[in-house]
Amino acid sequence: MEPLKHECGVAMIRLLKPLDYYEKKYGTWMYGLNKLYLLMEKQHNRGQEGAGLACVKLEANPGEEYMFRERAMGSGAITEIFDAVQSNFKGLSNEQLHDANYAKRELPFAGEAYMGHLRYSTTGRSGLSYVHPFLRRNNWRAKNLA
Repeated sequence: MEPLKHECGVAMIRLLKPLDYYEKKYGTWMYGLNKLYLLMEKQHNRGQEGAGLACVKLEANPGEEYMFRERAMGSGAITEIFDAVQSNFKGLSNEQLHDANYAKRELPFAGEAYMGHLRYSTTGRSGLSYVHPFLRRNNWRAKNLA
């Protein structure tokens, strides 16, 4: 058995049902986002240098943005990235905030796949450009990578 090491933390959420299902069952379409926050907070000790979040909308229409990313540095990075994500929802009416179809169509970070990364650098350099998730964008949808 290998000795315990300190390494980065990774969390992944894949919603299998449409966002309106989570709105009806749990009262918010942000169910996946909220669960990702909890998973990342549980691994907080793994991300003392920085944290990042990526979201993918799986059924976006052609020409619409469907990959989103937020990253931050420091010990308060998890709170900082989720505050930045939540700032996209400020100024919305209560009806808009609880309309899963509106969110899916118009709002960033309203998707079905979420990935969180907590950076605990053991090698390499430091800085925001070294905090995951990295995005590789391509004109072909199947060749994009987070």
